[in-house]
This record gives sequence, structure tokens and C-alpha cells, in this order.
Amino acid sequence: MSTAFASLGRKLRLGVIGGGPGSFIGPIHRAAALLDRRFDIVAGVLSSNPERCCTAAADLGFTGYPDVPAMLAAENLDAVAIMTPNDRHLAECTAALNAGVDVICDKPLANSRADAETIARAAKGRVFCLTHAYAGYPMIRQARAMVAAGVIGDLRVVQVEYLQAGMSLPVETGELTPKLRWKLATDRSGPSLVLGDIGTHAHHLACYVTNRRLTRLSADLGAIVPGRLVDDYGAMLIRLEGGVRGTLLSSQALAGTENDITIRVFGAIGHIAWTHRENNHLTLALNGKPVQRLARGDADLLPDAARLLRIARGHPEGLTEAFANLYRDAAEAIAARITGLPAEPLADFPTAQAGVDGLAFVEAALASRRAGGAWVDV
Repeated sequence: MSTAFASLGRKLRLGVIGGGPGSFIGPIHRAAALLDRRFDIVAGVLSSNPERCCTAAADLGFTGYPDVPAMLAAENLDAVAIMTPNDRHLAECTAALNAGVDVICDKPLANSRADAETIARAAKGRVFCLTHAYAGYPMIRQARAMVAAGVIGDLRVVQVEYLQAGMSLPVETGELTPKLRWKLATDRSGPSLVLGDIGTHAHHLACYVTNRRLTRLSADLGAIVPGRLVDDYGAMLIRLEGGVRGTLLSSQALAGTENDITIRVFGAIGHIAWTHRENNHLTLALNGKPVQRLARGDADLLPDAARLLRIARGHPEGLTEAFANLYRDAAEAIAARITGLPAEPLADFPTAQAGVDGLAFVEAALASRRAGGAWVDV
């Protein structure tokens, strides 16, 4: 525990927005917030239906409010966690930030770069954590630290994939769940479903592990399920700072896949590789040396990864723990802001700027499509 958090002498008061009954992501956020005992969830707006909201909040053990302004006015919150549809992030983030409350928000940050920049401006001087949860996996932190330390040499190529099967069938023709209804509505989910939903994750992984920003791309973007009106497929050639070449593939309509995420980073003397299916391990392959399989829990992990471990090697951790690592790092930053003491130096989480970069990526891909797949500057 950092000096700042220890000096605070209490848990942080958290309000949750969204993630009510039937939500997939809501229980993950709430469990992650509580896992390391940095937060108490004291209030929430879990539904646009006030009666349903208050009932659900009472069942979960905290106070429910009919809307966000009512909660912000009534509660002395340190932070809010936002997990609502994308089109609501602008209003909810800015309301909290303007009330002096720090924010933890689901990705994408917004549905346009302009809205994302508005949020980022409002976040100046506040703590803002964007939950690109894969950045919370210990072995992704290990990969980032190894790349920064030059373990694989000068960077040459990055390859990243995020593949799903959930929309491989024509789901639009059946009975729509509330989640599918808003995801299939471009005014709510954004101008490119696949890029907003999972492409921004792939983009963030590529940039986070390499510590390079995206500079150019050429995109093949559209739908592979006949008759579909929203994007379910995006394949790109990309360039990162320093001339690093790469490829990025994201799709929600590849039958038989299972949230299949992979990143490979190639340098002058070797490469590293990580997959979500085996997220507790990282492959390191250097020229002329045996391939190494590093594991979460190894004694010689770099401090960036080692500080995130909760249980011994051989007992797997997963998505909830990755979310919890972001919550813990955000809590360290919030405590430092409140106390004025230095923040934990290894606390690391995606900020509002990562959200702006993600929307710049989406808009560049859309521009490339309009130009027939031409290269576009980001």
C-alpha cells in the first residue's frame, strides 16, 4: 500500500453509474472495486427506471438514486465508476468531473473524438481511469516493461488481434436483448461498432505495450455477415511512432472464436507474445537462445508486474483481477491527489488521453474506408 493511501486512513467513497440488473460488466466492476479494499461502494444509479434502480441498489447494499445529479448532490463521493452505453459517457463524465469527483469509466471514452476531447479537458487536474482492462494483466505490464528495457531490441513490428464470435450469426433477426438494442444503434454505440467495442482495445494494447502512439493506418472496415448494417470486421495496416510497422485485426463475427486476443511485438533481436487464453504467461523468444515461457508469479518478474500479484504461481488470475489492478492503481492516484503526497510510482492506468487516442484511431479508420482503404494520418 502506498504512503498516500495509508495516510488517507480510510477507503474511498465510490458511486457507480450503470451496470444494473442483467449487466455483464457491472458485477465485474463492482467486484474489482472491492477486491483490494481501497473503495466502498456507497451509492449508485443502476437503471434509468428509478424504482428498479433503488431496488437493485438496496439488494447490493448501497443507496440508489434516480439520476446522476441527485447522487452527486447528495453524496460526498471521491470517485464514480461509469459503465453505461457509450452515448451517455460525455454527460456523466463531465457532470462528475465538474462536481470535483474523480472518474473511472468504461471504454470507449465517447462516440466521437470531439466528445472525448471535451471529457479530457474536464479531467485536467482530476484522476481519470479508462478501463482498458487488458492493461491490468500482470504479464502485459511485464511485456511493456521488457519492451521499454530493450530486452527485444529496437522495435520493428507489432501484431494485435481481438476476435469474437458473438455476432457471427444474424442476431438482428431475432429477439434483441437490451444490450444488443443499444449496440446495434449507431447513435448510441458509435459510428463503427466493432472498432468502438473491441477495436479500441486492440489499438490500446498495441500502443500500451510498445509505448508508441499510432501515426498512420490503412483500413478494411465493414460487415462480413450478409445484410448487417453495422461494422463487425476491421483489418488494418498500421504504423506507430518511430516507423514501427504493424497489423491490427478485430472482428465480432468470426465463428468459433472465444474472446481471442493476441499481441506479438518483434524487435531486432527477438519477440514477445501474449494471448488472453493464457494470460498468466508471456513468451519471450530471443535469437540464438531457448524460448522462455514466463509466468505470473515467477520470482524474477520486473517490479511493474510483480506488484500486481495476489496469489502464487499455478493459481490463475483473470479478468476481474485485471480490472481490480486498474481500480487499485486509480485509488493510489486518488489518494495522492487528496493527501498531496507522492503517488505510487508504478501505479499505471489508461487515462482520458488514451480515450482521445482511441477515438482518433476510430475516426482515422473511417476516413480510410471513405478513401477506399488509403493510408490516413492519425
